Amino acid sequence: MKKYIITSFVIIFLLLYGLSVAAETKSAVSESVEITRVGQEFSTARLEPARMDSRQGVAVIFEGTEGLHYYAKPETAPAAGFELKVEADSNDFEFGEVVFPRWSIFEDLTGSKVEVFSGRFTVFIPIIAVRAPTKTTDIDKGDVEVKISGIACTSQICLPPFEKTLRITVDLNDGALATWKQISIDKGPVASKTTQGPTYTIPFALILAFLAGLSLNIMPCVWPVLPLIVMRIVKQAQRSLGKSTGMGLAFCLGILLFFACLAGANIILQSFYNTTLNWGDHLRNPAIVIALSLLMVVMALFMFGVFTITLPSSMTGKSGSSQGYIGSVGMGFLAAVLSTPCSFGILTLAFVWIQGQTLALGTLAIMIMGVGMAVPYAILTSMPGLLNRLPKAGRWMELFKQALGFVLLFIAVKLLKGIPHDGIINVLYFAVVLSFCIWMWAGWVGFATKLSRKLSVRIIAVVLAVLAFRVFFAPEIVNWQEYNTDLIENAKLQQQPVLIKFTAGWCANCEVVDRLVYKRKDIAKLIEQKNVLTIKADTTERSFPATIDLKNVYHEPAVPVSILIVPGKSEPIRFHGVLIGEKLKEQLTKLPDKVE
Repeated sequence: MKKYIITSFVIIFLLLYGLSVAAETKSAVSESVEITRVGQEFSTARLEPARMDSRQGVAVIFEGTEGLHYYAKPETAPAAGFELKVEADSNDFEFGEVVFPRWSIFEDLTGSKVEVFSGRFTVFIPIIAVRAPTKTTDIDKGDVEVKISGIACTSQICLPPFEKTLRITVDLNDGALATWKQISIDKGPVASKTTQGPTYTIPFALILAFLAGLSLNIMPCVWPVLPLIVMRIVKQAQRSLGKSTGMGLAFCLGILLFFACLAGANIILQSFYNTTLNWGDHLRNPAIVIALSLLMVVMALFMFGVFTITLPSSMTGKSGSSQGYIGSVGMGFLAAVLSTPCSFGILTLAFVWIQGQTLALGTLAIMIMGVGMAVPYAILTSMPGLLNRLPKAGRWMELFKQALGFVLLFIAVKLLKGIPHDGIINVLYFAVVLSFCIWMWAGWVGFATKLSRKLSVRIIAVVLAVLAFRVFFAPEIVNWQEYNTDLIENAKLQQQPVLIKFTAGWCANCEVVDRLVYKRKDIAKLIEQKNVLTIKADTTERSFPATIDLKNVYHEPAVPVSILIVPGKSEPIRFHGVLIGEKLKEQLTKLPDKVE
């Protein structure tokens, strides 16, 4: 008997020791921190005690997609200080030179081959000495702080510069050392700790900024306004040189006004928020992308002749067809705005360089880009000889204008790739309604239409557009989770009610259910109050798990259908059709409130 008791104590001791070692080992690894992400591309980093050869230290383990890279050398980074830097600090340890892996070669947008790190790689920080402990510290144990900074880019864009701090506790006791991972790194040349500026001079950089602005005139996104610009210039050829030059300079002023807004935003961000303006940041905002896309749809309607743009004669001068100075300024500003979605490749690199310069130099570079875009129009409108060589306005210009309307629609649809997938359909629906409202505004009334009828038609058009906006852009007020059987089963085990909404992308009635039922504030409040797990089950395609389970598990033939799984009930409650709001509310009310 005594033998069995001793054996039991030994086994329990070994189990407890093993658990403590496992817990110590687990705590010695830091959690992964997301460094940066864009679309499907991402990169994370974590810290782990490690040994390389006979040296002990901290391994910084990067994991992510191959399409996102960091710059390895300061000489080829987009700007000073933007290469990947890893710096360790500790009150308890001293560190040696950081060991980076061998880099790979990436060809950037300019055709230059640069050294980068991407995907999964490891950086090693060796510990070379233990500092003298204080009375309150352990000689073999200490905290390490690692700062990671730089800039990450894809093949198309560069993201804002980042700086992340990771922390870990390092234990040099023999028991802990035995659990450390042995690593090996295919070492490349060690990245220099000193940062160097770009390899080109400031005058050369400003010339590149001018050329970048000049190139904006051939961007596809600017094509939709080219017919307007050409028609304006052709008509100015029939006017005096002073009038023609003045209109051209007003157009150039509109372009410069846009770049002045960019420069002002950069000054505000650097002066008050300690950050910088990054080209393309505005296109990471879904609201701005949607607005630009809808603007292009409206401009396409203008190209097709659905409506015309007129300004009051007091603004335009003698005629009312946008020929005045204010109209020219506005057209120039619009041309610059429309260039932004297509200019990632060129202007991203320019703005990355600007981030590494002084505020004054960065502002100058931004304005020089505006000058580069404006110069062709200034030259064209100030030289009568060039104007006289332009072809006369005729049917060719109208056909050219209409053809570019289709180009504009293509760009509008392409822009929608920048917003969440679920919102694309709503934008397209609203674009159709908005087009109808514009057609009502311009096509249902004419110059001779009575004022009362004209006001009635246009008020109806505006009201219809506003109502459509509220319907199609109403925020989601229920926190839907993607269909996941494990998630559902786990909720059942925890006695949590589950509401499954079976839907499909092609199902019109499903959208009606969304708007009539799940956009109701009282139902959303009940779902939150009763702690209901809400699942969106997409059955758009036959192969989707939700489609298979709809038939085989829930034995339902079609959508829309909502299923409420109530703890303690053997059968779920089913809601068919579109008018299910009150029935669902009644069943939700019966559920107990969630426990705080």
